[in-house]
This record gives sequence, structure tokens and C-alpha cells, in this order.
Amino acid sequence: MFQTSFLLRNPHVQTLFATFFRKDKLEKVETEEFTLPDGDFVECVWQHEKPKDHRPIVVLFHGLAGSVNSPYIIGLMNALEKQGFTSVLMHFRGCGKKENLKPRAYHSGETGDAKAFIEHLQKIYPNNPLHAVGFSIGGNMLLKLLAEWGSDTPLQSAVSVSAPLRLDICSDTIEKGFSRVYQNYLLKPLKVTLLQKYKKFEMKKFLGKDEEAIKNLKTIRAFDDAYIAPIFGFNSSQDYYNKCSAKQYLKDIKTKTLIIHAKDDPFMTEEIIPTKEELSDFVTLEVSEHGGHVGFISGTFREPVYWLDGKIVGFLG
Repeated sequence: MFQTSFLLRNPHVQTLFATFFRKDKLEKVETEEFTLPDGDFVECVWQHEKPKDHRPIVVLFHGLAGSVNSPYIIGLMNALEKQGFTSVLMHFRGCGKKENLKPRAYHSGETGDAKAFIEHLQKIYPNNPLHAVGFSIGGNMLLKLLAEWGSDTPLQSAVSVSAPLRLDICSDTIEKGFSRVYQNYLLKPLKVTLLQKYKKFEMKKFLGKDEEAIKNLKTIRAFDDAYIAPIFGFNSSQDYYNKCSAKQYLKDIKTKTLIIHAKDDPFMTEEIIPTKEELSDFVTLEVSEHGGHVGFISGTFREPVYWLDGKIVGFLG
């Protein structure tokens, strides 16, 4: 169970520490453009290079507006390599370096792209055991995908970290108090990416809103109402949240899975934590008092220990 020192217990320190102080780098990567069934693509970044042996492959999914440059991704990739795994990050659409080919992007419950990529890996590397790790909305998406696969899962194990298991609660929580700082931080790149699509596609026709209306969006829920709901065929943001929150699907998971969560996560309340009755026998839930959102920093300010790396690698191993 995760524990930290008194000075690191603040949830915002936990959440922001790695962003400001973690300086790990990836020495070498190989980027693959994976073509999706609808003709679009996702940029997938391999640690060092694609595997040439039978080492286990760990597929990583980042959080909202994250990328291969996110400190938690870099740290885990390096930790996995040291333990004999190879890893690949699948960027969600629009989160890589290139603009995508379709008006749509991604959301917390859109499992189609991840499903296509993992099943592609299963065909190309039939002798490499497959695992997956998702952070934040990537964790929510992964849990929903595991439930959809059920007993037909190609994955041997999976880990979900700080997943917003009730999207509506998370959307409301991030609008309050200091958490609004996170909302503003996340909303800015989402709006920039969407506004770029206005230059390439007839987005006003799809969404019924002009560029000025997008610029004036103030909350994640407003963004989901303006873009995610209409582009993906949901009736509203609440309809999207109701159908894509992973909490309701946990009992259907048939893959060995670890869910890691902190009670003080500033993106959500304890209400999102599932009960034992809501979990399948394949799911282990580990909840700590502290850890923030994708934080879990122990040690000291001068010598921090990134607990998640060891915990995840140990579970997959």
C-alpha cells in the first residue's frame, strides 16, 4: 500500500510534483503510424524500437491531453525496460505530432482505436505476451475495453491508475476550488486542437457552433457538450458520461487487473471508488489515503521515489 512522508501528503503536491521536478528522458524511440479501420491513424511510440524477440509488450494509454512526453509515461517506460519488458504508447487521436485526418478525436470511453491496435499487436507478435496500463481517462477507457472483451481478452494483465470511473462526478469536481486550475490546464490544449480542426473541416456544420463559441468554452463539461457529444453521437455530455463511465462495467472484466486510486485525488471524490460487489474476481482494487492524481510520490523532496513504476512493473511481472 502506498505511503508518503508528511511533507508530500498534500494532494496537489502529489499531482504536480513530477510535472515540475521529474527530469527523466527516453534515450531512443521508434514511432509507428498505425492505420485505423476508418482510414485515420494514431501515432504509437516504442521504447527504443519494435521488438525483435519474444519479450512481453506493455501497451500504455496516457491521460487527457497527455503524450509520450508526460513524465509518468517516460518514467514507466524506462522502468519497464529495466525489467525486461518492451513498451509502446498509443497516442489518442490528435495527441501526437501530426494532425489527424478526421473531424473526430477521442474520449474516455472510445475503445475502438485501442482495440484495433492491441489486436494488431496480437497478430504481428503472437509469441509476445501482451499487457496494458492506462492513466486517468486512458485508465477508464482501458477498463471499459477489458469489460467489452470479457473472456476473449488478448491481454494477460492490465493496470488502471487514477481512472475517472464516474465521469460526471469528475467533471463536476474539477470545476470547484483549486481543481479549476487543472480544468483550465486541460481545457486549453483541447480547445487548441479543436480550433485547428475548424481550419481543415466544416466543424460548424458538424457541431452547430462557430470558432468564437469554442474559444469561450469555460469547463470540461461545456467542451464535452459542444464537441464530444455531437461528434460521437451522444445526446449530451451527461449521456456520454452515463454510457462511458467504467465503474458500471468492472464486474464484466475477465483479465487480471489492478486498479490504483488515491482518496485525495483532486480530480474526483471518494464516491467514484467501487465497492467489492462492483468488482469481478479478476480485479484487485488498491486505494490509498494519499497520492493525488497520477502522483504517488514517496521518499523526500530531494530524493523522490516514484512508487507507481515499481508497483506496476511488479504486478505485470
